[in-house]
Amino acid sequence: MGPLIVRRILVSMPALVGVLFLCFLLMKAAPTDPALVIAGADASPEVIAGIRKDLGLDRPLVVQFFEYIVNVAQGDLGRSIISNKSVAEELADTVGPTVELMVGGMLLAVPLGLLLGTLAAVRRGTLLDRFIVAMSVAGVSMPVFFVGLILIQYVGYLWDLLPFTGRTGPVWDGGLPALILPSLTLGSVLIGPIARLTRTAVLEVLGADFVRTARAKGLRESAVIIHHALRNALIPVVTLVGLQAAFLLGGAVVTETMFSWPGVGRLAVGAIVSSDFPTAQGAIMILALAFLFINLLVDVMYVVLDPRVQRT
Repeated sequence: MGPLIVRRILVSMPALVGVLFLCFLLMKAAPTDPALVIAGADASPEVIAGIRKDLGLDRPLVVQFFEYIVNVAQGDLGRSIISNKSVAEELADTVGPTVELMVGGMLLAVPLGLLLGTLAAVRRGTLLDRFIVAMSVAGVSMPVFFVGLILIQYVGYLWDLLPFTGRTGPVWDGGLPALILPSLTLGSVLIGPIARLTRTAVLEVLGADFVRTARAKGLRESAVIIHHALRNALIPVVTLVGLQAAFLLGGAVVTETMFSWPGVGRLAVGAIVSSDFPTAQGAIMILALAFLFINLLVDVMYVVLDPRVQRT
């Protein structure tokens, strides 16, 4: 297990550097000058030029990116242009809420999607199967902002059942009610894909020889489904969850903005709108690291579900 994790981390490093370089180029291509943002619209050209020199913006892009990577490796992400606070400090305040939101969305989507997909496979051809398939297709078709608007309008505003603006604190300190609607919004759009793939994978496994052997031994149908069919059908589902990680992170940006959730996604949007490039670069780096970490977890799950993967 250890060598596999080390190998995956080493393979992920070039991808992370590539994401940072692309983000760096996009920020530099923006029409807004960070020196002008700091100096103000009424500043003289000499003052703006001095700020550009202090920030190193007058150097070639390759040199600027190399210095940025060296600073990041040392834990220095720069300072926010707007608040003049350390970018690392601002990110530290927003990582926790984003982790809460993503974990909440996954805890909703994965178990419910597995349950619905397994029920649809076991009850293949019945009214329940058709209903689950129809709801799964509808779930795939609905964008995350539409689900969020519906929940805000009815559950939050009209029925006044749950808070829908801001974060009241960590989950362990009374913040669970404020987390429910954002988690429902983020996780609901993943239930459909997981349920559909689970149904297909379980149907394929149910016809395998080892399932027939388990039934011939007199095992209960529930044991056959859970311990034999579902476990062997989880590998493509785990693959789907890993592939949906990018969608989940993108949905987290939209969800955080809609619910005023103080996470990394909302911080990135605010930084880009206000031309706070150091903060935007730091936020995008955190989102890229989260994506790589999720894919590392997927690789570990492969080994847990099928130990033969470790020998390949």
